Order: sequence, then structure tokens, then C-alpha cells
Amino acid sequence: MANNDEALENLRWKKFPVLNDGFVCLVDAMGSDDAIVQAARVSYGAGTKSVSDDRTLIRYLMRHRHTTPFEMAEIKLLVRVPMDAWRQWIRHRSASVNEYSTRYSVAIDSAQTTESDAWRFQATSNRQGSAGFFTSEEGAKLTESERAFQASARALYEERVRLGVAREQARKDLPLSTYTQAYWKCDLHNLFHFLALRMEEHAQLEIRQYATIIGEEIVRPLFPLSYQAFVDYRLGATTLSKLEQETIRRLAAKGKVPASRDDFMECCDPAWQSLERCRERDEALEKLVKMGLVQE
Repeated sequence: MANNDEALENLRWKKFPVLNDGFVCLVDAMGSDDAIVQAARVSYGAGTKSVSDDRTLIRYLMRHRHTTPFEMAEIKLLVRVPMDAWRQWIRHRSASVNEYSTRYSVAIDSAQTTESDAWRFQATSNRQGSAGFFTSEEGAKLTESERAFQASARALYEERVRLGVAREQARKDLPLSTYTQAYWKCDLHNLFHFLALRMEEHAQLEIRQYATIIGEEIVRPLFPLSYQAFVDYRLGATTLSKLEQETIRRLAAKGKVPASRDDFMECCDPAWQSLERCRERDEALEKLVKMGLVQE
């Protein structure tokens, strides 16, 4: 596919900056939208199908979760990422990874920094999330203490290295803000799974920035039909459980759409109604509000 070849050449080794000193860089890619439909049809060559037929097939595959054809395409990235975000990244075990080693080499002399207006409060409704920002004045103090701590930690590390301490031991007190680099190779099916989780609005902001760059700036131009199907049927889609569908049917049967929150409580699953706190119920309500079926 000529357009894919052109996109690949334009993107290869182009560094997309992320955070203060991170980046995402495409090293190589294999396959295209053509390769995916070719695998789905179990045939070789361009065939006689039109582009519109390819689009229809790719969207069918994505819609019905026929994932194997998407494994026929791969991308390989070089990424520089803070170690705390890398911990989340490396949990996706379906990729091939080779990371910069601080046993063999001196640790990268760079750490993620936080602007004074970027410090976030801990969310009260979600133990693993954040909500809202500190004022710039409050954040300035946090940024200054961050700078001093990172400088001190780096100085301690470099002193150990100068004294001849083994690099594998000298590194142990480096902060998680220290950048690491890695090659990361993943097939398109598993990459879409990574993007669905890490581009989602509840993902941590830092890794979400990396995922958004990968999806929008790299995957989209290389696999335009597949990426649009992913956005439509995965990233931008809402899955309704059996209980949520039954709630909607009860609301519709009573003519209460759009409904109030009291209407929702009256029509939601009986097992939810008696609970003072219920995350499953709260998430169902959030979906229905987002769909316009329940009023804010």
C-alpha cells in the first residue's frame, strides 16, 4: 500500500515529545490495513476487493471481536518514559521489550518534573485517581521541593558511581521520576488493548499522554481504517451490562427518559437499591448520564 509506505517513511525515527523530557519514536512497522483484510480472507495479493469493502470488513472484525487478523500487523517503538509510568506500561505483557539497563550503563540523567500548575489532588471517589489541581502558589512550593529532592538523589547516585559502587547497587535510591528507555514491539490487536486502557479518560494523565501520541500520531496514519474502527467500537464505545440494559428498559417502559436520579434508583437492579455504596451502580449511572438517558 503506497500510502502506508509513505506514512512509514515520514514517521520512522521521528521523536514525538511527551512530558518534560520523554518521547515516543517509531522504529519500524510491519503490515497495513491491507495485511489485516488479507489475513481475514486467507488470501494473498491485493485481490479484487475495493477500499470500501476493506473498510467494511475491518469494521466487522473490530465490531465482532475477531482479533487474530489484527495480530498480522506490528509496530516497534523506542520510548523514553519515567519509571513510575513505565511500571504501568510494562504490565501489558503481550509485547516484546528490551529496556535500557542501569546495571550495565549509568542511569539516564533526566527526571520527570512537574510544573507549578500541574500538581493534582487525590480523588475522594476513586482511590487510584486524581481530581482537580493545586493553585500555582501551592504548586510552586511542591515543584521547588521536587527539584531539590531530584538533585540530591542524583548527586548521591553519581557519588556512589565515582566511589566505585556497583551500578546495580548505586541505582537503588534513584526516584521513580527517573527516565528509562526501551524498545517496545507489539502486534496491533494487543496495541489496541493497551490504547483502550491507557487512552481512556480515567487512566493516569502521564501514561495517557504517551498512549494518545502513539494512537493519534503513529497508529492512525499507518492503519487508518483499523484505527477509526478502534475509536468507534472500542475507545469511544460504551458497553452495557445485562443489568444496565434492564434498567434502561424499565425506565423506557415508564416513560421516564430522560430520567432523574430518583427515577434511576427506582428502576435500577433491586440488588443495587438497598446498598448505601455501590460502585457498580455508580458506574451504570455515569454511563446513562453520558448517554443522555439520565439528567445530571
